[in-house]
Amino acid sequence: MPNSVETINAHAREARDRLAPFFQAVSGVLVGQRRLVEQLLTGLLTNGHVLLEGVPGLAKTLAVQSVAQALHLEFKRIQFTPDLLPADVIGTQIYDPNKGEFKVRHGPVFANIVLADEINRAPAKVQSALLQAMQERAVTIGEQTYPLPEPFFVLATQNPVEQEGTYNLPEAQVDRFMIKAVIGYPSRDEELSILNRMGGISPKLDIPPVITAAELASLRDAVDRVHVDVKIHGYVVDLVRATRHPGEYGLNLDGMIQYGASPRATIALFRAAKAQALLNGRGYVIPQDVKTCAADVMSHRVIVSYEAEARDLTSTMIVRQILDRLPVP
Repeated sequence: MPNSVETINAHAREARDRLAPFFQAVSGVLVGQRRLVEQLLTGLLTNGHVLLEGVPGLAKTLAVQSVAQALHLEFKRIQFTPDLLPADVIGTQIYDPNKGEFKVRHGPVFANIVLADEINRAPAKVQSALLQAMQERAVTIGEQTYPLPEPFFVLATQNPVEQEGTYNLPEAQVDRFMIKAVIGYPSRDEELSILNRMGGISPKLDIPPVITAAELASLRDAVDRVHVDVKIHGYVVDLVRATRHPGEYGLNLDGMIQYGASPRATIALFRAAKAQALLNGRGYVIPQDVKTCAADVMSHRVIVSYEAEARDLTSTMIVRQILDRLPVP
């Protein structure tokens, strides 16, 4: 058994070391965003989509573009606006008068990495079109369904401050995002570094691609091989179930939660913990890996009640309470 554990850890360390050039390349543009890069990478390694939320000017779009540049993958950016149509995202049929027939023009969603910039500015029809792409990894144009490229990731940004001209994302679509990354303001030292790096008229933002599609697939296989003890399985399930039945776990949250996290959260948390273990150079998951990812995976899936809102209690605070009070295996 010790030899097998050592072998698993050696493979995990090797995979982590292969990611070192990626972090180095991205850090050449981004300042102080290591955790954000890990969140984006977790989505890429586990075949999940990521939603970035933060006030304007916090480099959400730059972060996604930097990550995309560091990968040998096709990247497309869609700027969401209120007048956007589903055809502007997935594509449409165009009549060819020379041949007397319709031909399909694929939209920008046909790419490996799709940046849905300011996704909450798009109306419901556009969000529904993107929803199918995210869930089924295919789109329907006319009477035909077309598979999207593999791998396929949606990295979306939204601004929580501005409400005019925006459309709240449906809960069903928010649930499709594996991770919601909330970006805060940088520290003083980080902001000084940002000023020194970006203060020029034409700052250098180009990043050389360092990871191929084949290497990314290999890293995803490495995540899949990360060992998870049966006790960790139970811990993940209990964390999610505690958002639905807090009383069963001795939590004084009666009336605070309107809807708990779905089983999709259980699967997402399990996968995210495995990716976190790999990023830490381990071939097995420990409870801290689960705790590190829990708020990112669960907070946007927990709907608080009006009573909780009246007490200024957010879903993230509730998840933190659950993490603090639930016994660790």
